[in-house]
Amino acid sequence: MVVSQRIYLDHNATSPLRPEAAEVVLRALLLPGNASSVHAEGRAARAEIESAREKVARLVGARVKNVVFTSGGTEAANLVLTPSFRRLGQPGTTRLLLGAAEHPCVLNGHRFPAEAIELIPVDSNGVLDLAWLKAALERSGDERILVSIQLANNETGVLQPVAEAARIIHEHGGLVHTDAVQAAGRIPVDMAELEADVLTLSAHKIGGPKGIGTVILASDQFEIADRLIRGGGQEKGFRAGTENVAAIAGFGSAAELALSGLGQESARLRGLRDLAEAELRRIAPDVIVVASGAERLPNTFAFAIPGLKAETALIAFDLAGVALSSGSACSSGKVKRSHVLDAMGMEPALAEGVLRVSLGWSTTKEDVIRFAEACETVVGTLYKRKASAA
Repeated sequence: MVVSQRIYLDHNATSPLRPEAAEVVLRALLLPGNASSVHAEGRAARAEIESAREKVARLVGARVKNVVFTSGGTEAANLVLTPSFRRLGQPGTTRLLLGAAEHPCVLNGHRFPAEAIELIPVDSNGVLDLAWLKAALERSGDERILVSIQLANNETGVLQPVAEAARIIHEHGGLVHTDAVQAAGRIPVDMAELEADVLTLSAHKIGGPKGIGTVILASDQFEIADRLIRGGGQEKGFRAGTENVAAIAGFGSAAELALSGLGQESARLRGLRDLAEAELRRIAPDVIVVASGAERLPNTFAFAIPGLKAETALIAFDLAGVALSSGSACSSGKVKRSHVLDAMGMEPALAEGVLRVSLGWSTTKEDVIRFAEACETVVGTLYKRKASAA
């Protein structure tokens, strides 16, 4: 067997499928029954789904009955970010406030009219401006507000003060959605502590299969009247269609594994991230680590070396056998300036050079060392070319 010499440091885009989850997916693929059927084969498929639902609920401290499976984090956000998301017996929301650095599935996937949207500014570290949020809520009058705040930014790893924001929002009668796609499995996530009304996740960020995610409600006292996919009564009517049993089972396996070693894994990844940053500073003393002054995910850092363009550097790293990314992985493979960095007020010339390193369950110290070696080669080569062209 040929052993790959490549180094994969793009877990925030997709974390490789965990072997244990792959085995669960294969086993579930072989089940013949439809989970809505009452015969033994159908009940076996249903058992896989409900077992996974329990495991995903435990990952974020939620109640099992409030977990709704979707095709991924994007569909989950699209489903819940609608004026029809509301508490039972109450009218829907009329205005949507979004963090300026939110993921594109939130910024572009909501179902509110353009005139009902406001962006919550962030500071130079990408942290939400809570004073602005409070002022916006105070001037909202009789409007019913839904606020969407990501728990951790996919590009920079910056953590948002969701619990503090949620208390302010609830004081003004608003509802809170948090996109916890990047945070779950990397830091402790508890819905009660966050005080979120609804939370969304995606399996492939934690070593589960692609194409499966979830909406998790804080209680059964919420409803979404305007569902995206209508038909049968699957997922308690929130999301029609025959369930993807194999993907759901794999999600459950990945959630269970991520939760079981969360404390140790977070510490391990933080140590590797800090080592990588230290090596970068040794190699390129003028390197800028984005949002280094903010609390970040333990597995993520974004950096820029003045004078180097992201597109050129990504290709150079790829040729050196290292997979990194620039910005979000949801832009059809395009390298373009990040709206997150724009919201942070970063100088455009510098923003165009930002790269992201994101570590995960398969990352080793050897991977970080080889990343550093590749950095020396890439930085040296690109600077030589730049000097020759001058």
